[in-house]
Amino acid sequence: MYRDLFTVFFRIGAFTIGGGLAMLPLIEAEVVDRKKWITKEDFTDLLAATQTLPGVIAVNIAVGVGYRLKGLKGALTAVTGAVIAPFFAILALALFFKSFRDNPVVERIFLGMRPVVVALIAVPVITTMRAIGLTVVTGLIAASSALLIWLFGVSPVWVILAAGLGGYLWYRVDKYRKRRAGR
Repeated sequence: MYRDLFTVFFRIGAFTIGGGLAMLPLIEAEVVDRKKWITKEDFTDLLAATQTLPGVIAVNIAVGVGYRLKGLKGALTAVTGAVIAPFFAILALALFFKSFRDNPVVERIFLGMRPVVVALIAVPVITTMRAIGLTVVTGLIAASSALLIWLFGVSPVWVILAAGLGGYLWYRVDKYRKRRAGR
């Protein structure tokens, strides 16, 4: 099982361009659909929990999956698999970057990869929205939050705090309304 954990996360780490968010659909496909190590609901819960933690989301997911399957040793195995290939790739790029950074061919290659990376980041957003059953209203809240941050420069911390407060208030109002309806 440890070899399997390492291999899955090594393969994902080695062949995914675009960072942690771009890895999410591949991790989900491997650990939920292909290996069936965790359920879709568990993956969604794990994704929500790991997004609240500092650090790279793919590493946090690797920790969560590895820990869920094999405890601390599983977490260490999965993380090692996820980071070892990107670590050496970044090291190699850093060593040779000066010699090819102004090369027009390299610039065009990176320019061509940008839309694919955006798509790889969009996929987990869409699948997570479907998995948690977002409604039109919650979708509008998400879009409004993104616009506040992007267009108006509002700090994400304030948006998160406001959303948390709004959720709490909604919970209290809904609970009060149900209690009144039950009388």
